[in-house]
This record gives sequence, structure tokens and C-alpha cells, in this order.
Amino acid sequence: MSVFGSQFLWGASTAAAQIEGGYLDDGRTKSIWDVAPASKIKNGETCHIACDHYHRYKEDVAIMKEIGVKSYRFSVSWSRVIPKEGVINEKGIAFYSSLIDELISSGIEPIVTLYHWDLPLWAEEKGGWANPDIVRLFLEYTKAVVEAFSDRVTYWLTFNEPQCFLMNGHITCVHAPFKRVIFRFSRLIRHFMLANKESVRVIRKYAKKTPKVGLSFGSGAFIPENEKDKSSIEEARRKSFEVGMGIMNNRLWFDPVIKGKGASAFLIYHVSDSFAKKVQTDFDFLAINNYEAFNYSPWGEGRHVDKSGKMLNSMGWVCDGRTLYWTSKFMYERYNLPIMITENGYCDNDELKDGKVIDTKRIEYMDDYISNVRKAIEDGVNIIGYHYWSLLDNFEWAEGYGPRFGLIYVDYKTGVRTMKESALHYKNIIKENK
Repeated sequence: MSVFGSQFLWGASTAAAQIEGGYLDDGRTKSIWDVAPASKIKNGETCHIACDHYHRYKEDVAIMKEIGVKSYRFSVSWSRVIPKEGVINEKGIAFYSSLIDELISSGIEPIVTLYHWDLPLWAEEKGGWANPDIVRLFLEYTKAVVEAFSDRVTYWLTFNEPQCFLMNGHITCVHAPFKRVIFRFSRLIRHFMLANKESVRVIRKYAKKTPKVGLSFGSGAFIPENEKDKSSIEEARRKSFEVGMGIMNNRLWFDPVIKGKGASAFLIYHVSDSFAKKVQTDFDFLAINNYEAFNYSPWGEGRHVDKSGKMLNSMGWVCDGRTLYWTSKFMYERYNLPIMITENGYCDNDELKDGKVIDTKRIEYMDDYISNVRKAIEDGVNIIGYHYWSLLDNFEWAEGYGPRFGLIYVDYKTGVRTMKESALHYKNIIKENK
């Protein structure tokens, strides 16, 4: 019998801003990514067309069915559903309703992410995440989505990688809206945490069938120097949750909303214990996105102590599947919630030759990481699903269309889709369930 079990969710993930296109079609209005300055995106590229999923979603669902995925995690474009404050766009609702119906008829479980970084421009013009009113606006959006789709959707994710859209959008400013607010950063964090807490309440109140709700974090853990030594494992665990790892540290983002414990870092991050108790949220599962490996050295260096012999993707990230094992294990043991892996994938400069994409490195990556998922389950970690990032090559934020993460090769000029060898390999993994 497979350790994964018959209910394991083998899936793929995407995000609206990265694949949909149709940025002004059928009543949609602009998001903060639609107006990103050309100087901020490689080659001045835009997400206005992207993979044109908005017009080709039936084709994309048919490809998923061919691969055999059991679930599909996608995000809803806020500005497609709510093009301006107080207005619900029925054509936007109809698009996602049709997508969900197509998925279900193909035997694919829809997993809906409410927010994957594409804040409506109209909301940003009101102050964005710095404006306390953003909580109310997000709840109105949440209610509209839940009322429209919860008769068919069980799995919900409130946010994707809040530390990324807040940090990258407002500290490093490599992502939209490219507005630095260093000494007001804690305000943004609090607004996100309030929106998250209250959106879960809204989901549970208005869902037409019992929902399962999670929050998706970009998460990592240090690989112990000696994986068989208890003291080495405990040191890696400690390092994975200490503030010294930086603002992306797991404890800073997970502890307040899951454990109700405050956290502080440097001068820009502060969540008090009393506020953490206020935003503590009752999740059904914890969703983690994991790509990059971190090696731990007792000498104190935090990241990538040894790159020699390690696989690097085209963005220079160190690839070592053990990071998914230790991340899942440490997170499960600390937070005691089932784990859903919502993103894990490999980018390369893939080329289409003679109608094929032979992406051997992606296959090696997939085998390495999935074998560590298997090992984690064998060691008692409750992992309920694995979602490869991404279904399609897509708009990779500030990197434009250079890095290709997809199982499916997309010709951005014609929109033609081609299954890569990794898609066929993943199909076999799903079929064998091991």
C-alpha cells in the first residue's frame, strides 16, 4: 500500500496574475501588477496577456486531466471579481464558476487562493495594505467569492506568502506596488493578520458546505549538519525558528496567527502578545511553499554554506529535496496541523526542440523532493497533498518571462502549450501514487 494513501492530493498550482491575461476583459480593472513600471520588470514585460488562461482555461483543464492531477490550486483575481469598491462583476464570477465546473467535471479538486499578490489598483489608491480599511475591503471580496463558489469548493487559502508581498512590495521594493514604508511596516503586518483572521471567519460563516481553510507561507528550514545526530537536528530546528534567520523567519509569521504568540525583529517588525492573541486563527491545515535549500553550519553562516555538488536552478537557488523533509517535519511538530505543500518546483531556461522539451533536471528535482515527502510521511508527518509549481510556464513577477517553472511549455507568442517530459513523468508518479 502506498504511504500517500488514496486521498492524497497530487496537484499543480498557479496564480491569476501570472497566467490569466485578459487584464481588461469583461469588466476587470487593473491590479498593481498591471501598472508595474517597465523599468521594474525584466525586458519591460507585462502580465497583460501572460498565458491567456482567461481564454484558454478549458484547454488547460484538459491538460491537467491528461496528466491526472487530483487537485488544482489557483487564485482569484480580486479586481476581476470586484472591479471597483462595492461592485461585484458578474462576468468575473462567471469565469471562475465555469473554471470550477470544468475542474470538477474532470475529477479535479479546486483549491482557491483568495489573495496571491494582485491587489486591485483602486484599493492601492486608497492606501493599500497601509490603510486600516483594507481589512473591510478584503472581507467584502471574500464574502463575494465564498457566496459564489463555496457550494463546490472545499479547500480555501486566505493568502499566499504574506511575507513576500509585504516584504518585497514595501521593504526591498522589488515587487508591486514598489512603495517603501520601512517604519510603518508593522502596520501592514497587522492589517494582513486582521484580514486573515476575519476572512477565515467569513469563509466559515458563509460557506455552503463545510470548508477546510489554510494559509500558504513561503517556508524553509535548515538541513541539520548531521541528520542522524539529535543535537544537530535540534540546532537546525532552533535555527529555523530564530529571528536571526531574518525577516523571512518562520516564527515571525507563523507564531502570531497560529499560536497566538507575539514576535519582534529589528526595528520594523513587531507583533505584541496581546495582538497575536487577537489574530490567532483556527486553521484546518498549514500550506507551505518550499523551493530552496538552506544548509546549517555551527560556525554561524546561515545560507547556502556549501553549494558544491548541489543542483542550482536558473535563478541560482540551491536545490536539495531534504529541505522539504525538514521543513515539513519541523512545521508539523511545532504547529500540529496537517501539511499541504502548495508550491514546489524548478525553473530552467527550457527550450522547445522538435516539438519536445526534455527537462531532465526538473525530473531529477521532482524525484528528489517527492522522495523526501514520502520519507516525511513515513516518519509521521501528516502531509495531505503536493502541488507542483507551476502547471504552466508563466509571468515570473519581476523576472518577467525568463524563468520557466511549468510542467507545460508555453510559447508566449502563439499561446501554444506543449507538455514537457516532466509532465509525463509526473503523470506516472500520480498514476502509481508513489
